[in-house]
Amino acid sequence: MNKAILLEKRPVGKPKLSDFKFVSNKIEEISTGELLLKTTYVSVDPYLRGRMSDAKSYIPPFELHKPISSGIIAEVIDSKNPAFTKGDFVSGMLAWKEFQKSNGEGLLKVDATRAPLSTYLGVLGMTGLTAYLGLTEIGKPKKGETIVVSGAAGAVGSIVGQIGKILGCRVIGIAGSDEKTALLKSKFGFDEAINYNTTKNMAAAIKEAAPNGVDIYFDNVGGPISDAVLLNINQFARFIICGAISLYNNTELPKSMSVQPFLVKNSALMQGFIVFNYAEKYAEAIAQLSIWLAEGKLTSAETISEGFDTIPQAFLDLFEGKNSGKMLVKI
Repeated sequence: MNKAILLEKRPVGKPKLSDFKFVSNKIEEISTGELLLKTTYVSVDPYLRGRMSDAKSYIPPFELHKPISSGIIAEVIDSKNPAFTKGDFVSGMLAWKEFQKSNGEGLLKVDATRAPLSTYLGVLGMTGLTAYLGLTEIGKPKKGETIVVSGAAGAVGSIVGQIGKILGCRVIGIAGSDEKTALLKSKFGFDEAINYNTTKNMAAAIKEAAPNGVDIYFDNVGGPISDAVLLNINQFARFIICGAISLYNNTELPKSMSVQPFLVKNSALMQGFIVFNYAEKYAEAIAQLSIWLAEGKLTSAETISEGFDTIPQAFLDLFEGKNSGKMLVKI
């Protein structure tokens, strides 16, 4: 039998386990041109929360009573498609199923001998692409500048900080525990780290950590933390809006400072982005990330849950800050 996880109800506020439903069906037989995949790793990401709501976005919402999908590494266990061979590993946007068939469209072969399979969902996958392209295409960092990263111990944030250091910048990370802030400095090479849960005055803490002001802000969280960064920006600062996890489960419109006066008086840029906007640069980005990873300049951090049944809880744990680096489920 083949387990699958469906979106049973659209979450109101923070998602709950009851919003998901497990079902079992027979494994499908494949026809000419198709292949049968066995799920190996599943990526759970904050952006999936947006797809669980029936609201306009850059990507269609999940359908109720249908399987959820995300980035997945899978093994080809049977193939009637000449482009794929039994034993190949592939990555792609696939359904939360133990087994599934595919016609091969949208699948990319990955090489387990060159890097661990999990890295193709992390530093060498969409996570690494998001960090690299957001920082370099919008932030355009210059040596000696100061970068602040929120959600810095998360999948994207931890890579952004490391790339910032490689490019010669001073990097300050914001995270939610002393354990995470210590990790940012010891493992990822951040110059300073701030625990927002124990800091009473975030604006003052950022000013102390960034005495020369903030040139680039890579924003993964939104909310009051981002307001505090605004109070410390330099002329021509660049705000890279990657996510807003602090607001994803809000049921009312958030109240926040007006950003316009800060942007105007500092001639600053604030730009939201989706990594798909830069698809033509994927090959270039992966090539550079691969070099840095091989040279030991990039460290891949992962929090891995084990077992297909743990996927929904792993997703919920993102909103409790229980991950360091990329949150994955190993099947």
